[in-house]
Amino acid sequence: MALRGPIFRLLRSQLGHTHQQSRAQSVAVLGAPFSRGQKKRGVEHGPKVIRDAGLIERLSSLDYSVHDFGDLSFHYPEKDEPYMDVNFPLSVGGANKMLAGAVSGAVGAGHTVVMLGGDHSLALGSAAGHARQCPDLCLIWVDAHPDLNTPMSSPSGNFHGQPVTFMLKELQGKVPEIRGFSWVKPFLSSRDLVYIGLRDVDPGEYQIMKALGIQYFSMRDIDRLGIQRVMEVTFDHLLARKQRPIHLSFDIDSFDPSLAPATGTPVNGGLTYREGIYITEEIHNTGLLSVMDLVEVNPVLGNSREATEATASLAVDVIASCLGQTREARRSVAPYDRASHC
Repeated sequence: MALRGPIFRLLRSQLGHTHQQSRAQSVAVLGAPFSRGQKKRGVEHGPKVIRDAGLIERLSSLDYSVHDFGDLSFHYPEKDEPYMDVNFPLSVGGANKMLAGAVSGAVGAGHTVVMLGGDHSLALGSAAGHARQCPDLCLIWVDAHPDLNTPMSSPSGNFHGQPVTFMLKELQGKVPEIRGFSWVKPFLSSRDLVYIGLRDVDPGEYQIMKALGIQYFSMRDIDRLGIQRVMEVTFDHLLARKQRPIHLSFDIDSFDPSLAPATGTPVNGGLTYREGIYITEEIHNTGLLSVMDLVEVNPVLGNSREATEATASLAVDVIASCLGQTREARRSVAPYDRASHC
């Protein structure tokens, strides 16, 4: 018999199998066509190709009131010199500041937010904006990489490998002040973060994860435990003390490259389709998803039109399953009560 944690059982009994009718929920889709958190061109086209793969139509078919707010328009300073090993600090900091304001506004208006990247540096602004409205949020980070480098430890200088560092309260004062980031105030405790799908971790990131006791599940852990147990432990870790809003940051490179080839930093041995969709179905079943990021779809890096279309279609499946699409008949879950949890 499969093991089940207490909070997992509670959420299942209260939410996942109620089959109750719920009012139509409101979803805000927000595009962030930004690529300067890394060096490969093309990821700025991610929001367009995800929409073109039928995202809005899919969400509308799930009985949501869908508000597509279009794409943010970012400002790029003429002079944006590296700071230490951080490339384009003014551009990255400014884009995240703008995104934080947009996400905060959408959450404050009562929407469940879907942020379409762009590269994963954008998660800083998305989560920071979410935290302005819901300071007690927890973060599930589904990715091949922990994105926990510091400006001193980063092998590449790309900020898409560093955003979590700037979120964590425990690291405040341990990273340098960077031009363009004066607005950032750490808002997340390490105990409120879980990684799923890791398989490419830099030495500096590993040291931080171990020093702070961050809960993580590598692909080896998923092989060993199974994805059902991984999700049970995740919910026990994050929700045992209280139910609170979930921020899901989902990098498409968490999937094996055979499924998601059009992405910038593919790593072999990733999630299967079934594992990835199970993660998102179970997050939906909690009824606590408040904001999600879907990032790093890069149509320029697909080696064929089919590869790009497959990656974008997979992104749509991930988002839709977060919002109620199942491989069975669609089940209703009690609508997210922001007033009770933020």
